[in-house]
Amino acid sequence: MSTPVDDPLDPLSRERSHLAGSRAALRAMREDVESLDISDVTANWVNAEVLARQIDDRIKALADLSDTPLFFGRLDYLHAPGAEQAEGAEGERFYIGRRHVHDAEGDPMVIDWRAPVSQPFYRASKKDPLDIGLRRRFGYTGGDLTAYEDEHLSDPAEAARTSKLLQREIERPRVGPMRDIVATIQPEQDEIVRSGLGGTVCVQGGPGTGKTAVGLHRVAYLLYAHRERLARTGTLVIGPNKSFLHYIEQVLPALGELSVRQATVDDLVAHVEVRGADDATAAVVKGDARMAEVLRRAVYSHVTVPTEPVVVVRGSRRWRVPAYELEETVRELLDRGIRYGAAREALPQRIAHAVLVQMERSGEAPDDRVQDAVARNSAVKAAVKAIWPPVDPAKLVLRLLTDADFLAGHAAEILSADEQKTILWAKPVRSVKSAKWSAADAVLIDEVNDLVSRTASLGHVVLDEAQDLSPMQYRAVGRRCTTGSATILGDLAQGTTPWATRSWDEALAHLGKSEGVIEELTAGFRVPTDVIAYASRLLPHIAPGLAPVASIRENPGFFEVREVSGTAEVVSACGELLGQEGSIGLIAADARIPALSEALTEAGLTYLAPGEETTRQTRLTLVPASLAKGLEYDYVLLDEPQAVVDGEPDERTGLRRLYVALTRAVSGLVVVHGAGLPVQLG
Repeated sequence: MSTPVDDPLDPLSRERSHLAGSRAALRAMREDVESLDISDVTANWVNAEVLARQIDDRIKALADLSDTPLFFGRLDYLHAPGAEQAEGAEGERFYIGRRHVHDAEGDPMVIDWRAPVSQPFYRASKKDPLDIGLRRRFGYTGGDLTAYEDEHLSDPAEAARTSKLLQREIERPRVGPMRDIVATIQPEQDEIVRSGLGGTVCVQGGPGTGKTAVGLHRVAYLLYAHRERLARTGTLVIGPNKSFLHYIEQVLPALGELSVRQATVDDLVAHVEVRGADDATAAVVKGDARMAEVLRRAVYSHVTVPTEPVVVVRGSRRWRVPAYELEETVRELLDRGIRYGAAREALPQRIAHAVLVQMERSGEAPDDRVQDAVARNSAVKAAVKAIWPPVDPAKLVLRLLTDADFLAGHAAEILSADEQKTILWAKPVRSVKSAKWSAADAVLIDEVNDLVSRTASLGHVVLDEAQDLSPMQYRAVGRRCTTGSATILGDLAQGTTPWATRSWDEALAHLGKSEGVIEELTAGFRVPTDVIAYASRLLPHIAPGLAPVASIRENPGFFEVREVSGTAEVVSACGELLGQEGSIGLIAADARIPALSEALTEAGLTYLAPGEETTRQTRLTLVPASLAKGLEYDYVLLDEPQAVVDGEPDERTGLRRLYVALTRAVSGLVVVHGAGLPVQLG
């Protein structure tokens, strides 16, 4: 916060001075934490370790990233706070940045973008200025403040116009990991970012609409607004693969958040080692939500209705619990629908309670210690083992996949005979360890694991590229946020699995979040107009009901379709693009990657694998089409579109894969082909 008086002679120098002062204040904040002595304030070594870790995290959060602007905007409020307005005052201005910075007296020099007072930076407009007289945006070159741009929202004589600095920031070439969008968040994005912790939000967004960044910024906002609660319950970001997670992993640290775990769905369900793969038909059946009922039946089939009494001997007395009473207890536990393992743990206590009732009727006065002793009695333990035996999730799934009769008994009227045959393994397997489990099998084991013992729930889960998940995978994610909320991000047009999501309502139902709100982002900030228009030719064939993205980029971008005669010309085109500023992605069908890799090496062009961080020296990434989803590059060279389509099991999936590949470019796209182009591209 500071006074609104500008130096009329050199306002840019004044803003640079404030930036220098803010960086010095941040450095002082960090030094204060680094100088803390905790040797005399901890009771034991455990407390010392915890406190030391917290201090270390705080030091990391206070890092000043030299190439990242400390603040990117300024708000000048018109009025002092009144009865209905607690923020903003006459004569006050606020610098908006990635984190809070205060001076030695505790007065704020930079306000966190997530604070309520910062919200008008994203929401204020000519129609609704939100008590803002002036909004100033700053332009940077590296970490140096080099320009500013003002909007006088309260001045009716000033016409509304597009911010040049905002456009420049959106179109700025990118080298390195994914950038945060904190300086460019738009009103429709801000509404999603600041939506409450209690509700689940599903965001449908086409290429370049910023849905991934919106999801990550929502996590950062929720951690700011509900830090204590989420510190207890935890947060998780789920991405489609390791390359994608590596690409986005620096966004949250840039916003000062270090405590968010990242994982793939495969990581979540890693109860067994995945060494095998299903064909598409088997994977579709295994991923079908009907499998949940097959598994539930198989688990509870282990429960046997008792036909014999339990006789407990204590001293000279024998206590008999008749079979009919045991049956009533078992049926009550089954009717309650509690977890298999929890019911199994409750059963010996129920039997012991029945014995204690008989003891009390005979004049004895047993206490809880007696009940626990009875529950541990060998006769009771033997009865529980016979009635409600333990279930090993992996062994149960293995039996379902290898024992045709066992599968048929529990899949009756759920899976057809052909579907059962599809998922049965052709060869017998000796043990759980020797089995060649597939990714879909691991999800089934996770489902059984949850039937046996409840999966721990987190406070908030972000699921990105959700359109590629199977119903059973959605259930696996939903188990991780049963008592929390979720942010679901995806694009139905980019579904590239045989089981791809058909509607977000279905996805939310499988997650157990049917009450979730579906939002749609339609403004494209990343993909240039000419590129998205070309890619959108595929939409009628891959997602007929979906509206195309409308690019708001003023720069139409560079776009060219070029016929080539071989890999040498593809490599030559890479060399041309490397003459531009920014990152380059060479995207090709997976089967063509080895040949292109060899050609690039022979030509002396160094390149990276997807997810590896680009540098000023190495800006070219060779990307298999199967790993392109979620990534972005300034310039994309797309090799042989028809080969991308042909690399998938069916044409629709292939066209969706092509749509993904076509929409990874931020500044320009060159399509090269020797074979003919897919007819759907016109």
